Amino acid sequence: MSSRTAPRLMTLQRHLGWPQAGNMATESSPLTTHVLDTASGLPAQGLCLRLSRLEAPCQQWMELRTSYTNLDGRCPGLLTPSQIKPGTYKLFFDTESYWKERGQESFYPYVEKVSRDLRHYDTSG
Repeated sequence: MSSRTAPRLMTLQRHLGWPQAGNMATESSPLTTHVLDTASGLPAQGLCLRLSRLEAPCQQWMELRTSYTNLDGRCPGLLTPSQIKPGTYKLFFDTESYWKERGQESFYPYVEKVSRDLRHYDTSG
């Protein structure tokens, strides 16, 4: 499924009231994010992001989830409470693809936010 199709499909399913199959947003998650498109003043809908955790002992990033921001620029349900464990986490925002789909160039090809403790994970800023 292309990065353009996935958000449209999710929006259609939401409007039709379909259950979100395979989507962890149905469970409460302590980790969410909210992305705003400051150029338009609107939420950044359809932006792809990837959540990873730094795994010991080899210190390699393990991708846990790929998702897209919803109509409100949010990405709820990234991890369920049972999936969260102490460690270093990274959110990768694919800003280049987001802008490319809108016919514009991106100054930053991607943005990464890294946190060592999810209890203090803040993706704003």
